[in-house]
Amino acid sequence: MAFDIRDYTRTSQAVQWQDLPLDDFRTNPLPPDTLRSLRYMCDVEYHTVCYLRDMLVTPSHKDPQVTAFMTMWNMEEFWHGEALAEVLNLHGMQIDYDHLKATRLRMGWRDKLDPIKQSVLANVIGQDFVAVHMIWGAANEWSAITAYNRLAELEQHPVLAELLKRIAKQEARHVAFYATQARDRLARSRKAQKIARFALRKYWGPVGSGVMAESEVRHVLRHLMSGPDGRRAARSIDEHIGRMPGLAGLRIVEDALEARGIPA
Repeated sequence: MAFDIRDYTRTSQAVQWQDLPLDDFRTNPLPPDTLRSLRYMCDVEYHTVCYLRDMLVTPSHKDPQVTAFMTMWNMEEFWHGEALAEVLNLHGMQIDYDHLKATRLRMGWRDKLDPIKQSVLANVIGQDFVAVHMIWGAANEWSAITAYNRLAELEQHPVLAELLKRIAKQEARHVAFYATQARDRLARSRKAQKIARFALRKYWGPVGSGVMAESEVRHVLRHLMSGPDGRRAARSIDEHIGRMPGLAGLRIVEDALEARGIPA
């Protein structure tokens, strides 16, 4: 089924959380491991604008459907960060713009060089880069949905579960766009399939691994993706990716877990 970009841009909105009984967190607070994972998710959602910056210097910016989507996607991800920050603030964990600035400053020169490297590599590849961008985005959004659903299942906190359900519902629309675009573009180009397969196998990492400390990446993976249920969830993401033209057999998520010693 084709993704209706006009409908998406007309109906895109900030995730709603103001109607939720957030005061429940004062009497039924979340445990430290969950708060640590939520803080990771919050930081990654806020960092979306930097990913958008890097994509706007590639051939992706020439496609009006892609730029329309990314404009609204960036806005929705920002509000995901705001919603998660509200929960964290209720637990005495202040997430403000000084914190976000510090997170980006810790990246140092890498943050300045990333858009330059992205621009050079992407424009050398040409239009086939857009297919790589789309499948990369799909892999990240499948990962995000899985992470939110896993956290809701593990925590069993009714207010948190409802908030994460609302966020995951928006992430599902994001993955619908990315996956539709990726499938169509990969099907049209064997070159794009080969580049995407190489890029995912060699360079893909868990969402946030380019921004957050490795200790935090390992914590989130261990918290959400360990054990039989976690490994089953990881395998499901790989299966989604493997159904794309030319990408059968890739297991990038399971490989990332095994490389970090996350128990199955």
